[in-house]
Amino acid sequence: MNEHTHKQFDTEMEAIRSGVLSMGGLVESQLRRAIALLDDDEDHDAIDQVGADEKLINQMQVNLDQMCSQIIAKRQPTAIDLRFVLMIIKIVNELERVGDEVKKIAYKAVQIRGADRLSRVRHYDVTRTAERAREMLQMALDTFARLDAGSAAEVIDRDEEIDAAFLAIMRQLISYMMEDPRTITAALEIVFIAKSIERIGDHAKNIAEAVVQVVKGIDVRHATAEQIRAEVAEE
Repeated sequence: MNEHTHKQFDTEMEAIRSGVLSMGGLVESQLRRAIALLDDDEDHDAIDQVGADEKLINQMQVNLDQMCSQIIAKRQPTAIDLRFVLMIIKIVNELERVGDEVKKIAYKAVQIRGADRLSRVRHYDVTRTAERAREMLQMALDTFARLDAGSAAEVIDRDEEIDAAFLAIMRQLISYMMEDPRTITAALEIVFIAKSIERIGDHAKNIAEAVVQVVKGIDVRHATAEQIRAEVAEE
């Protein structure tokens, strides 16, 4: 690869890296809007904006996938460069799926407005868990930007907190439904919201795992958090 081609390759790699960060920023903004809808703090235009964001996220996924395919076909990257491109494809897919879950949360949030009996669960427990998932996603994107395997391991640890919060919300909602059947419809909608939040945590974890894989050169998808910490700690 001559110097000119090498510079072009670097430019193309930086373009897909920047594209992922732009896509991640949009997904995070979309999630903030959905959280505000959960907390009844957002105007009525927010639901339309969440939908518009989701369409733009989908287009960004298509564009980045095409860019990655072109790099693989034209440049035939090897070793860490190939791992990086494959990581980009994976992260882009995870971000697109987060966008899908955020759209579900936003639409469900509007549907459950007025469910006063469940307002504490919605305004406190669900919103707080959604904010944790947003922070986890933000951390995952930061680990990608810095290719920081150590911080990625911390993100993976956080997924257990999201899972535990989801189970706690489920227990609360089951209690409400058993005590008062009139809450069943709204409670089930909140279950769907909580599940989407839990999935967002899973996607953030997957992004962090992809970072570990590109930095350390090992596949940690089925490893425990403890095993991942051990792998990251090794020089």
